[in-house]
Amino acid sequence: MAIDEILFEAEESMEKAIEHLRHELRGLRTGRASTSLVEYVKVDYYGTPTDLRALASLTTPDATSIVIKPFDPGSFKDIVKGLEAANLGINPISDGKQVRLILPPLSGERRQQLVTKVKEAAEQCRVAMRNIRRDANKHVDAQEKESSLPEDQLKAARDDVQDLLKRFEQSVDEIVTAKQGEITAL
Repeated sequence: MAIDEILFEAEESMEKAIEHLRHELRGLRTGRASTSLVEYVKVDYYGTPTDLRALASLTTPDATSIVIKPFDPGSFKDIVKGLEAANLGINPISDGKQVRLILPPLSGERRQQLVTKVKEAAEQCRVAMRNIRRDANKHVDAQEKESSLPEDQLKAARDDVQDLLKRFEQSVDEIVTAKQGEITAL
């Protein structure tokens, strides 16, 4: 495997780790209502676990509520069951045609718990990226044994892998800072 390929694969894997972090943080609640809180709630629809966003329209009419309108009126009870089973900490209010989730304001203690979850998710992402760096360095070491590449090229490749890690870790820090700002803003 060429050094360029090693760097390309490492960069791709790190981008996937960042995207996974963004996906994880999307589901965390901030001070405002967001449909991303319930988009991926699984609903048992005719025996198949289905994302809520595929079964209903999701809207936020104001900053503290989410309205869910099923496309198929027959799926209404399944949607309510799925929301209750998701353990969101919010009781769904249904009127027979739509479901409304009223989000209570976050307490200071709950905000700190959410910030802790953000930090844990970020640390998991950093660990994944360090593992990617380790694997890339192993591939570089294998190149050293297989081919007669000059030592300075191999050192430059290891430095490039490290620079790649630093760049992506900086992205993680920026994402975490932004999410913490959303959570702690009153």
